[in-house]
Amino acid sequence: MNRLWKEFSKGLWKDLPPFKLVLGLCPVLAVTNTANNGMGMGLAVIFVLTLSNFVVALLRKIIPAKVRIACFIAISASLVVAVELLMQAYAYPLYQQLGIFVPLIVVNCIILGRAEAFASKNSPLLAVADGLGMGIGFTMSLTFLGALREVLGTGKLFGANVAWNGFEPLGIMVEAPGAFISLGILLALMTFVENIQRKRKGLAAVQAPTHDCGSCGGCGTTSNS
Repeated sequence: MNRLWKEFSKGLWKDLPPFKLVLGLCPVLAVTNTANNGMGMGLAVIFVLTLSNFVVALLRKIIPAKVRIACFIAISASLVVAVELLMQAYAYPLYQQLGIFVPLIVVNCIILGRAEAFASKNSPLLAVADGLGMGIGFTMSLTFLGALREVLGTGKLFGANVAWNGFEPLGIMVEAPGAFISLGILLALMTFVENIQRKRKGLAAVQAPTHDCGSCGGCGTTSNS
């Protein structure tokens, strides 16, 4: 039980896919102009990721090593087709909003990455826990990012007006640049929270990477300049 919880919970913060593992950034930046779109894409990924992890783990001893990637893609593609049909039947407006990014779930780095790195090496139960945790973490990330952009860009949240009198929407937030701005804000907040946690444990704060130009000369400088 402890192992199951460990594999499930790591995707909620420690290995949060788009922010800690830097996986699946394409849909993160492309479809999160509203919270509804972010949540919809996240739920689709949960479905595909959890079931593909389960199937890969179930067949891990049968799939030949030389064709494992092709088999992983075939498994995820079959599940994505099921997601597309379900969305067309029960959430067609959302399906239209997400567009090409629904079929592109097939080659999402999270799906193939978890299949290769985890599901193909562990039992089906652990693979399901990993898929659920990573999927929920991914959904939370997309939803929060979409909510931030939607509130700042339109004054709404899930389509409901939350703006105060005199609020001026920042139109750039629901455009492409707004995705990068919002991503930076969330990464800064996560680093701030992580530094607080590390401080309580007596650990050093997370440091930004440094570059010593004098040691490599990559910028056209030398140690004597």
